[in-house]
Amino acid sequence: MADTDGALRTAICLVVGSPIRHSRSPLIHRLFAEQFGLALRYEKREVAPGSLAEAVADYRLQGIRGINVTVPLKEEACALATVLTPRAQLAGAANVLTFESGDVLEADNTDGIGLVQDLMNHDIALAGQRVLLLGAGGAARGVLPALLAAGTASVTVANRTASRADALVSAFATLGTLEAAASDASFERPFDVLLNATSAGLVTAEGPPLSVSAVGPGTAVYDLVYGSRETPFLAWARGCGVVRRVDGLGMLVEQAAVAFTRWHGRQPATAPVLAALRARL
Repeated sequence: MADTDGALRTAICLVVGSPIRHSRSPLIHRLFAEQFGLALRYEKREVAPGSLAEAVADYRLQGIRGINVTVPLKEEACALATVLTPRAQLAGAANVLTFESGDVLEADNTDGIGLVQDLMNHDIALAGQRVLLLGAGGAARGVLPALLAAGTASVTVANRTASRADALVSAFATLGTLEAAASDASFERPFDVLLNATSAGLVTAEGPPLSVSAVGPGTAVYDLVYGSRETPFLAWARGCGVVRRVDGLGMLVEQAAVAFTRWHGRQPATAPVLAALRARL
C-alpha cells in the first residue's frame, strides 16, 4: 500500500499457532500480494497457548497490520479482542485479528464464509438442502452459522459424544432448523451434503465413526481436512459410492482471501492460488 506521500510501504502480517511450521498461509498471502504488486512481509510465529496476549501486545508495537490465528489459539484470540464481528461472536473463536487505531483489536472468524464460498466453487448447493455436519468442536462451531445463513433446509449435527452435539444445537437453535444425533446413528435416508469437521479426516483407513446410511451416490461430501493424498474420510466416502468428494484446501484459500481483503482493501483471485497450492502438494 502507499502512504500519503505515495511511497510504497511494506505491510507486515503474521500467522500464529502451535505448531505453526506446516502453515501454508505465508505462501497463500504472498501469491495474493503478487496479484497487486503489493509489498508484503508475511511471517509465521510459534505462539504457545496462554501467551497470545503478550505476543499480540508486542506485535502492535512492531506495527503488524493483521494476524491469522490457527489452532489452538482461536478461542484465546477471541477473548483478547476489544471488538468482535458477528461471525466471531457467534463462533466464540477468531482466526483473524486486525489492529485498528488506538487500542482497538478486531476479531473475526472467516472459516464459515470460506467454506461456503468453496462449496459454491464446486457447485455444491446449500440452499434447501439437508446437511449433516460431523463434529461438535471448534471447527463445527465456526462454520455452522454460515451454513444456516446459506439457506439450508436443515442441519443435523452428529458427534461421537451425543451430548456435545446437543449443546451445539442448543447454542444455535435460533438461527435455523437444527437437530442433534450420535455419529453412529442410522439415518432414514442419505443427506444431500455431508461435511466433516472432525479429525476423522486424519484417521486410518478403517473409516470415520459414521453410519454409511448418512451417504448415498448423490451425496456431496466435503472434508475440512486436506493433504497431499486423498484423506481417509474421502476414501471412506468413495468406498460408499459417493462421486462428489472435495477436501478443504479451497476453504483454506477462501478464508485467507477474506482476511487479505480486510487488511489490504483488495480482493484477490483465489483460483490461481489454489492451483499453485495443489501443484505443491
